[in-house]
Order: sequence, then structure tokens, then C-alpha cells
Amino acid sequence: MARYLSVAATLAATGACVFTPELLLSTVRRSTADPSPDGSVALFSYSQYSFEEHARASSGMNLIDLTTGEISASGLNASEINEVAWIPGSETGIVYINGTNEEMPGGVTLWVGDIKNPSASTMVASLDAPYSGLKVANTSNGDMHFLVNCMAYPNGTAVNPETEVTPQTTAHYYSDIYVRHWDVWLNKNRYNVFAGTLSANNSYALSGAGMRNVQQGINFTLTRPETPIQPFGDSSDYDISPDGSMYAFVTKAPQLNKANYTASYVYVGAFASSDAPIAFNGPDSEMAEAGHKGASGQPSFSMDSCKLAYIQQDEDYYESDRWMLYTVDVAVEHSHVAVSNWKSLSSAFDRQVGGPLIWADDDSSIFVTAEDYARVKIFNFPITADETFVPEPMTSNTSVSSYALLPDGSLFVSATALWTPTEYYTLTDGTKKTLFDASQSDPNLAGLGSHTVSEFFFNGSNPTLDQQLQAWIVKPTFYEDNVTYPLAFLIHGGPQGSWGNSWSNRWNPQVWADQGYVVVAPNPTGSTGFGQFLIDSIQGEWGSWPYLDLVNAWNYVNNTLTWIDTKNGIAAGASYGGYMTNWIQSNDLGNEFKALVTHDGISNTESAWASEELWFIRHDYNGSIWESDAYSRWNPQNHIANWSTPQFVIHNTLDYRLPESDGLSLFNILQARGVPSRFLNFPDENHWVLGQENSLFWHTEIFNWINHWSKGVPLSDVPVGN
Repeated sequence: MARYLSVAATLAATGACVFTPELLLSTVRRSTADPSPDGSVALFSYSQYSFEEHARASSGMNLIDLTTGEISASGLNASEINEVAWIPGSETGIVYINGTNEEMPGGVTLWVGDIKNPSASTMVASLDAPYSGLKVANTSNGDMHFLVNCMAYPNGTAVNPETEVTPQTTAHYYSDIYVRHWDVWLNKNRYNVFAGTLSANNSYALSGAGMRNVQQGINFTLTRPETPIQPFGDSSDYDISPDGSMYAFVTKAPQLNKANYTASYVYVGAFASSDAPIAFNGPDSEMAEAGHKGASGQPSFSMDSCKLAYIQQDEDYYESDRWMLYTVDVAVEHSHVAVSNWKSLSSAFDRQVGGPLIWADDDSSIFVTAEDYARVKIFNFPITADETFVPEPMTSNTSVSSYALLPDGSLFVSATALWTPTEYYTLTDGTKKTLFDASQSDPNLAGLGSHTVSEFFFNGSNPTLDQQLQAWIVKPTFYEDNVTYPLAFLIHGGPQGSWGNSWSNRWNPQVWADQGYVVVAPNPTGSTGFGQFLIDSIQGEWGSWPYLDLVNAWNYVNNTLTWIDTKNGIAAGASYGGYMTNWIQSNDLGNEFKALVTHDGISNTESAWASEELWFIRHDYNGSIWESDAYSRWNPQNHIANWSTPQFVIHNTLDYRLPESDGLSLFNILQARGVPSRFLNFPDENHWVLGQENSLFWHTEIFNWINHWSKGVPLSDVPVGN
């Protein structure tokens, strides 16, 4: 800790470090808030880390009053309770999963109660494995049907890590191409959705049938059914109809290998039937024949349980194809679910539709989210929308994290911005009422606000692009007019991603700015939220249009924003941003920076096939390595002779998408060429650095590096040397 404080003291002496990495990482982290059925309160969890104690200092579950904004303790024990679901049709009734089970080590228990008196809750079920992702529906006879998910063995039974037998060997042994993903070596177990019933005539005890794996019986040839889809899937990958009669889930295409394809389908089934569910948008379906063969998501039943909304992409090996909104009619017929009247609602909407998909109370329309000009906004689609309909955004500047429809027809929104990690507000007839803003209440965030953030637009490099490109500017909280600050030029990952008006605990522009820089974060070719043409234009052009766009952005800053010191600027990026930083090192723009930072970025495109997501590189590089010249054309290591700018390289061991050997080869070449460089590795981190202590070290050493080359701050002697 002394090392970190000494660096902070050095920077503080120069007037920097108002919003420090320590403040960022020890700020209270709040979840999105989930309103009660009667719309009176919303429940959220929180936690806070202490660098003095090197542990979580506090955590809990709080309620926010949706009339006054007053926050109070919920009375729920956050150290035991994993998650809470509201009971539909009640006022403030809850069902929750307790993470402990005295009868079954590694299992969980289900409890029923009311948030107004949580101490009176009753345990209703003992479950034999660590189920999560609870979704609940009331039935006409008073029973509660529910869905959860859990890792499952190939025979369909739930995996309990505390009771399973440990193999005698540590071997990883495979016969097909998909051997690991994200940060996990794969085995035969997969996450599956399980269904259960809490019987009203038995005080909501679990019915005698127990838990049923609803994905058992699905035929597959190459890919075993898995829901939620890993590694980022969650309970939005499945849904239960409000009347409890049906369920729906998405899972990868069972006839395609996940290394080469992104396609997934929506399956529907009757809750009371043991028949295997059916994929209604799979091969040979009306949807597939119309050209919609890509990934599916966000299955969401209408309030009357007669329709299902979902989103889908067209291309079956492109994760950034346009997500479009669809509806189908659904009804239980005997032992299966009949699907009819498939319809597209967002054909003319040039944005990526996202969730949650929430039906209006009268089922006349569907609320969705979509990124639009670097903000995530809420939109509304009438179910009568034709192929020309384009909705207007209902929200504006901050980015929506989640939202819910309240009984009075207003929306309750959880949001973030570059200046705040948490904002809760209601939206009634277009009028926003802020109930809570963390930047106005948390001591760690004092001084943060929209006053440090602005944006500019600049010309793109692609002559067929009929729009300007956008970039954010973030000033230090201590910014003074008539003072120049060096440039911190941040490059986003993806590449089909963006710098949005949203908070990050990993790459937080305000933390970089408060090292005494002006952050410029451009959204070049490949960026999301500005139309599908810009997203698609990066295919086969990784080092072309995006690089030239960044050159244009830098030129705009250099020629127009004279209060930004470009002569002492630095550039940094992660993932694709790391690749682009390596490409900048290989080209003329690299000579304009005092130092570079690359986090988990490709340095040798011809080694990209060490990734597990081969569909990604096949799409973005116009084919396989033996088919396309894009690999050699945009390969930074083909330009080693140009490498001269001091470079900090980070590459983590558990990043299986971008193996660490790529970062090591980059560092070794820099060292062999005599280019000042350092290498940082976290053996227990994946593509991201999530642990607070690791993240503090990450920030500290990166900032020491850029501050040394940009400002002359002494360089640390922490790294291991010969």
C-alpha cells in the first residue's frame, strides 16, 4: 500500500489525483434496482471494498422509496441471500434464494416472504445444488411456477461442486475444435434451465416432482444445449410466461460448432409437459428461410401470455450483426407450444435492439433499449409497427442499465454516465425525476459531474461514410482555463464496441483525466450506436479505416483544441484497442505519442487462430488464415522496423480469447529492439482485471509509466529484473 500512496503523493504534488484509482475502486458499487409489483419501492444490492482492510468492507441490500428517493435497509441478510424475485400479483411479496443449505452442503434453499417483514419469511424448498437466476410466475390455481439455472451433467442432473467426485487426472482431452472459452477449459457439463413448482395448497412447499431439467431430450449433433449461454449469459436468456404455462430459452445451434458459428435459437415448451421443447426459429423454419439465421436473445412473454418477443441477428457467424425485434403468437396445445404469426417490428430501425424487452400492461407495445450516439436509450415499438416504423428515443443523455414498467405506466430507470456509476430515476410522460445520483452523495465521487465531459464530431476517412464520427472529451476535475494538459488518447475494444456515456470500474476516463490529462476517446469505424454501416465497415479493414479515423481525430485535436498538449500525449487501448495501439506503434501516428499502453491486444494477427472464437477472426478477416490476405496486410509484426515508442504491455494468463503468448512476443521484440518497455501479467485474471487489488496495481503501474514519459515523473523500480 505504501507504494501506491507514494505514487499518489507524487502526483498530488503536481495538482493531480483528485479522483484516484483508490477512490474509484473503493467506491460503493450498487446494482440496478428492481421495483416491487406495487411500484412503492425498489430493491438493490451494494458492496464496498476497503484497501485498508484488503477485503470487502460492507455489503447489503437496500430499498429506495420510489416516491421520495429515501434509501433504507431492506432487512435481508446479504451475506446469505443470493438473489430475490418479486411475487407477481402481490404488492411486496418476495421469493428468494438463500445461498446456504444445512441439509445439503453446496445446495441452496428457497424462501417466501414479504419485503415489509422479511424476518417472517418461510423456507419452502431445499435444493441440492447452487441454483440461481430465479424467475417466478403465478398460476390460476395459486401455485407458483419458477425457473432457475445450474450447471448440469450430461444426464441432466444438477452439478454440486461440493459433492462431486474429483477426477484422478488433470488432463484436458478433446476431439473437436472448441476446447476452451473465455477463461475456462471446457468439460462435458453445461448450464441448463430447471423448472419447479411451489404448491399453494402445501404452504408453497416444492411439489413432489422436484426439479426438472427442461433441456433434457433436445437432440444435438455437435453442440450440447446450454442456457444461460456462457460466458456472459444470464437469466435474460430464458423466461416464464406470466400465467406459468410456458417457458422459453435460447441456446446455441445444436448442429453447429461453437468455434465457428454464433447462431442460437429460441426454444419454447409447455411447463406441465415432459416433452422436449422445440426451436421455432431453427433450421427450415419460416424465420430461417427469410434469412434470419444468427444469434437469438431476450425471449420475453407478453402480459397475457399469448405472444413472445425476442431479438435475432441474420448472420450465423457474426456477433455484431444488427439485432432486430420480432414477435410470435404462442399457445399451449396438448403437450407442446404452437407458434404462429411471426412478425418483424424493427426492420427500419438502424440500431441494435437490446433488452430488457418489456411489454406494456395492455400488450400494445414493447419497450426496448438500443445504443444511439454513444448513449443507451429506451425506445418503444407498437406491435402494429410496419416495416417503415422508426421510434424516437424516450431517454437522452445518460445510459440506461436497466428499467421496469411501474403500475402507473411510468418507467423506473437505473442508469450510469461517465460521471456517475449509479442513477435511479422515474420517467413519467417524458418528465424525468431523479431519485438518486451517486455522484451527488458518495464522498469518493465528490467533484464529479457532467461539467468535465463534452464531445466533438470529426470527419471520417471512408469516403462512402455519410456521417461524421464522434469522440468524447473528459477534462480533469481540477481543470483550469488557460492551462494546457497532455492528451490521453484512449481507444476502445470490440472492435465492434464504443466509448459510451457510461461508467466503468476498469477503464474509467475520469480516473485517467485526473492524472492530469485531457482524455479524448474517439468512436471510429467499427463503433456501435451510429448505424450498422459503420459497424460493418471494419470487416477486413482492421488497420485501414479505423486507423485513419483515429489519425483524423488526433489531427482535429492537434489543430483545433489548442489547450490540449499533443506533444506530450500518450495512447492506450485494450482488446481491439490494444491491437490498434500496436498498429499505431507500427505506423506514423505512433511517433506522435510519448508512450503507449497495450492491454491484451493482438500483436501478430497470424497467431489469432489460437483463439477459441474462430467465427470472430474468420468474419473480421474475410476468411480463414489460408484464404485471406487481411492477416498479413494488417499485421503489426510486419512493421517491427517502425517500433520505437516506449510501450507498456499487459497480457493476462486466463485470457483464452487472446492468448498471453501474443503479449509476450510483443514485449520480447520491443526489448530485443531496445525500445523502452515493461510487461505486466496477472495469472489469475482473464481479458479483464477484476480483482480490486490487482486493478489498483494495474492502474498504479500504468499511470507511473505514462506520467514518466509524458511528465518526467520518476519511473518505479517495482518490476522484476535480471
